[in-house]
Amino acid sequence: MTFSEDEIERYARHLVLADVGGPGQQRLKAARVLIVGMGGVGGPAALYLAAAGIGTLGLVDDDTVSLSNLQRQIQFETVDVDRSKVEVSARRLTALNPHVKVRTFAERLSTATASQRVAGWDLVIDGTDDFETRMAVNAACVQARVPLVSGALGAWSGQVAVFEGRPCYRCLVPDIPPDAETCARVGVIGALAGFIGSLVALEAIKRLAGAGETLTGRLWIHDALTGRSRTVRIAADPACPVCR
Repeated sequence: MTFSEDEIERYARHLVLADVGGPGQQRLKAARVLIVGMGGVGGPAALYLAAAGIGTLGLVDDDTVSLSNLQRQIQFETVDVDRSKVEVSARRLTALNPHVKVRTFAERLSTATASQRVAGWDLVIDGTDDFETRMAVNAACVQARVPLVSGALGAWSGQVAVFEGRPCYRCLVPDIPPDAETCARVGVIGALAGFIGSLVALEAIKRLAGAGETLTGRLWIHDALTGRSRTVRIAADPACPVCR
């Protein structure tokens, strides 16, 4: 796989970077990444993945842009209100990097549809705030043996984890919490979304380029109010109905 003169200049800082270089950038160009949820986590992640030269990005979201999104979803502008999130995002990503192919899926993934949508991708990013969707995406990734990078945020805290086989997301969250906190319920500080979205993109880039050590099997937790972070290992649940 070769690079055009434009790509060589565009990715110059990657090409001279130890642990990426030409081989790593070629792997990024060949990669296919599906992003589920084009909100506070998925939007910033998509921008950095497009800038990094991921070959194909798939965007999944059935929502339209609302005015309240603009406080944290930096891929959108005021004129985008009421427009499809995936369509607006696709235009933004293509404008950022015309070498990236973008596919859009204006739909909400479910247990019935997730397996079909996940099949054929090299890596999946889950940035949704809906536990049912998260469970469906996780099960589909385990079945298809596709790495899953999960990012979540709420109020002043954020989490990122990488799952490949066992343990899976269901080991971390065995059941859907009855009183799950969402950004709509408890609020969220806007800049935190960019922070978590960037880390999600970074984990995906490391995994695809073969650089460094990813958060596979570990959960990174950040408290933005105190500036403290910690990483905990995720134990495989021997009774997990998804990955056992």
